[in-house]
Amino acid sequence: MKRPLFVVLLLVFLCFDAEAQKRSARAKPKSVANQKFQANSAVVIDERLAVLRAAPSLFAKPIQRMRRGRTVMIAETRETQGVTFYRVLAVPGTQGWVQREAVAAKFRRGEDERLARLVQASDGFDQIERAQIFLENFTDSPFRASILLLFGDLMEEVAVKMSTDAAKRLSRREMTASGAPLYSFYLNYASLDRYQRLGIGFAFNPGTKLFHYDGASWREIIKKSPRSNEAAEAQKRLDYLKGKMEMIK
Repeated sequence: MKRPLFVVLLLVFLCFDAEAQKRSARAKPKSVANQKFQANSAVVIDERLAVLRAAPSLFAKPIQRMRRGRTVMIAETRETQGVTFYRVLAVPGTQGWVQREAVAAKFRRGEDERLARLVQASDGFDQIERAQIFLENFTDSPFRASILLLFGDLMEEVAVKMSTDAAKRLSRREMTASGAPLYSFYLNYASLDRYQRLGIGFAFNPGTKLFHYDGASWREIIKKSPRSNEAAEAQKRLDYLKGKMEMIK
């Protein structure tokens, strides 16, 4: 018997709806997995210890050494030989065991303080990069204002060194001969690349031919922690920056 057209259409609709519900049900675990990844994530802070191993042992076969700043998911914790190890998923399909101190687990209490101490004890670009990792991962930490203040001071020290290096390396005679604006050579100076990739900004005073940190971390302190001791110090530094940018040689 031939079915009416509307009955055929109804059956097609019901089949399509049932299949759509199945696809939706299959998609839910992926969403839960993503949430779990965020909840159990950690970031590599000490590449000296960040050896991903095949087993929870300092003598186990190394798989790879993870870079500082890399995000991993912690799946399991185990203690052996007096050392605590995390079983982590580094990238899809790559997993292993890493010493706990190599990473900062954002979900564990006190990790922000531990990283803050490591930042204070570091030197050179290691200190800058670890401070950057702290600021990216611990947005609500009570230690944030102090790290922001330190970070700005470190960047101003970098600006002083870049200014000295640029004065030695950039020949005014060559710059003039090129026909390009002189200030463009400074704003394209190679040493800036490393910091700009990290999202760190610098200002340039064409009158004095000097670089200065743009003050972003100090402004954040004043905006988000206006009653802190660090806010008063941050304001002093911004006033200093304003004076330096207004100077004419």
